[in-house]
Amino acid sequence: MAEAHQAVAFQFTVTPDGIDLRMSHEALKQIYLSGVHSWKKKFIRFKNGIITGVYPASPSSWLIVVVGVMSTMYAKIDPSLGIIAKINRTLDTTGYMSNQTQNIVSGMLFGTGLWVALIVTMRYSLKMLLSYHGWIFTEHGKISAGTKFWMTLVKLFSGRKPMLYSFQTSLPRLPVPAVKDTVNRYLESVRPLMDDDEFRRMEGLAKDFAFNLGPRLQWYLKLKSWWATNYVSDWWEEYIYLRGRGPIMVNSNYFAMDFLYLSPTTLQAARAGNVIHAILRYRKKLDRQEIKPILLMGSTVPLCSAQWERMFNTSRIPGEESDTIQHVEDSKHIVVYHKGRYFKVWLYHDGRLLKPREIEQQMQRILDDDSEPQAGEEKLAALTAGDRVPWAKARQAYFSRGKNKQSLDAVEKAAFFVTLDDIEQGYRKEDPVGSLDAYAKSLIHGRCYDRWFDKTFTLIVFKNGRMGLNAEHSWADAPIIGHLWENVMATEYLELGYSEDGHCKGDLNHNIPIPTKLQWEIPEECQEVIEKSLSTAIALADDVDFHSFYFDAFGKGLIKKAKTSPDAFVQLALQLAHYRDMGKFSLTYEASMTRLFREGRTETVRSCTVESCNFVRSMEDPTEN
Repeated sequence: MAEAHQAVAFQFTVTPDGIDLRMSHEALKQIYLSGVHSWKKKFIRFKNGIITGVYPASPSSWLIVVVGVMSTMYAKIDPSLGIIAKINRTLDTTGYMSNQTQNIVSGMLFGTGLWVALIVTMRYSLKMLLSYHGWIFTEHGKISAGTKFWMTLVKLFSGRKPMLYSFQTSLPRLPVPAVKDTVNRYLESVRPLMDDDEFRRMEGLAKDFAFNLGPRLQWYLKLKSWWATNYVSDWWEEYIYLRGRGPIMVNSNYFAMDFLYLSPTTLQAARAGNVIHAILRYRKKLDRQEIKPILLMGSTVPLCSAQWERMFNTSRIPGEESDTIQHVEDSKHIVVYHKGRYFKVWLYHDGRLLKPREIEQQMQRILDDDSEPQAGEEKLAALTAGDRVPWAKARQAYFSRGKNKQSLDAVEKAAFFVTLDDIEQGYRKEDPVGSLDAYAKSLIHGRCYDRWFDKTFTLIVFKNGRMGLNAEHSWADAPIIGHLWENVMATEYLELGYSEDGHCKGDLNHNIPIPTKLQWEIPEECQEVIEKSLSTAIALADDVDFHSFYFDAFGKGLIKKAKTSPDAFVQLALQLAHYRDMGKFSLTYEASMTRLFREGRTETVRSCTVESCNFVRSMEDPTEN
């Protein structure tokens, strides 16, 4: 119970002589260090806010401009065309300043105004340059002189050493396409799926839409595009994701796998220790905006970075009509699930982030804990796997007060969620097909109650040291999680490493408080709701027919040698495979990013076209070469 005593800042006893007060210096020290950490983080965010706010200029450029203006004034040259003199006369009316002070203040005010005007000009110029997208349609490997000149201008106006969010205010807004273009694209997408009579009828309906309802809806879209930063993304998040009332497990959530052949360690706690530490290092870089923005075209064209904002400390909250996304500024703990129990693990000690060996120690303490789950605790997360309305009602009825609310808050406000699985998974050479199938299904749904599907992501570490992620989809798209995952695996393997016996490098620290077991009081009525949600989720999981295999016959290199786009190659292969299987064509959805625009997410590519259908028919025609 030493840790429990350390958690109390002071104790007192009432005696006949008065109150005997005993202070805990260790607890007061932790409070002080926690405050220092919090204020340091606020200062860094404030500093980064200023740097990002003045980009593509820098705060130091203000001094250069002001000094330059003051220098010209002392040389008896007026760079302001009379503006400084007007400021001087205005200040003279106050009667509080000497002539010399007035000159200095006037010069500083004009210099500051000139600096702000230069920032606005550079930012607007960069936005205009980034509105050009003709470079996308140039032949691969052949860049015209005009495109090279445009790239030079973009780099000139982009400033030096951009931070993660530096380009956000310079990105163009997503344009609203004309009604005529929208209708034509729609007709092109449905033409391969209809016979001549059906298509003529559709053309009539489309023409009626273009002349009657379309222009009115277009006016609403244009109005929103002028008012909102992005006229699509908030509706996409709301109507595609948050308003869905069915299970998000399988239907929306997705997963990421571990290295297939490489196994850094077989110790579950050690793997969790290094990976959790690597994730937290990534979060630290994210908080400080030290992650570089993604640039295309030879580090020239920036992509929108807005989706990174809610990666950590975020959870999807169920509602009866629509879910919401809850994000907190900071979180100093994670929640770990193991054998039906939930544990709260603090991430900081003595004002610093826990080291990998210390996190491994905390994970091992959880693995060694042989306590039984409380009533209803083991399958509690099935609520996040089933339909959304029962979960929303149960959350309001049973988790809005007392112990349950405190424990649920700990889960939802955690940096992220961790599952220490008690089974082994991963690729096995002796059974490559079966092992990958089971591995993938375990990551995408598990037992339907051992992943918290509402968290932005759940880190899953298996008994044999293999791992993976299950990610919720509404807050961001897969490339964002992919960036995190690649960074984490590289940090774990190339920087952190393991000792010869498979443990994390470093020393144990027995002064760290043990993980806290979350407390629940789940009544039988709530347990019935949990069981119903679990039944729904199990039925969905059993309906998943997932086949994962390792393909090594060729890769994108061979496809590029044939001067073909790897994406186009795969899309045509899908069209051909579907036609051979079903004997018909189908409306096809392929996601493409719109992050060249501010707050852009994805748009739909209809890869089933007249041309792709002609290709498939020619492949199936024995008379064609």
